[in-house]
Amino acid sequence: MEPKLVEELLEKYFKGTTSIVEEKQIKTYFSSKGVAAHLVKYQTLFGYFEIQKQTKFDKKILLQSRKQNNVKWIGIASSFLVLFGLAAFYFYKSVPNDQNLGSFNSPEEAFLATQKALVLVSKEINIGIESVAYLQEYEKTKKTIFK
Repeated sequence: MEPKLVEELLEKYFKGTTSIVEEKQIKTYFSSKGVAAHLVKYQTLFGYFEIQKQTKFDKKILLQSRKQNNVKWIGIASSFLVLFGLAAFYFYKSVPNDQNLGSFNSPEEAFLATQKALVLVSKEINIGIESVAYLQEYEKTKKTIFK
């Protein structure tokens, strides 16, 4: 094979535009003994490809399942959760039942406290209703625009 043709094929090969037939021609040229002096540097490259083509991988690869690893960590996490839950249950000091919460001496005091609480709740509800009024206006304008 002419060195000029081999150079063109090499250029196409390194660009990745050669066909399978042209690649076989290049490989047979570099496996022969009549390689041009200025192309000898590529002979080791194609020789390496031929050697590696014959090499086979014989070792076994042991793959560990990720599910097994996750199950182990989930078991550890759940055991800690149960442990802390039991510890919180036994060591948590509950509020004694004898506390007198919200008791008044007279019915008038209770009535005034109840009125204060209801006024507070009423104010908060009125603020919420005002917000809803804005939403109703939005719905009206949306309906007029998107008929």
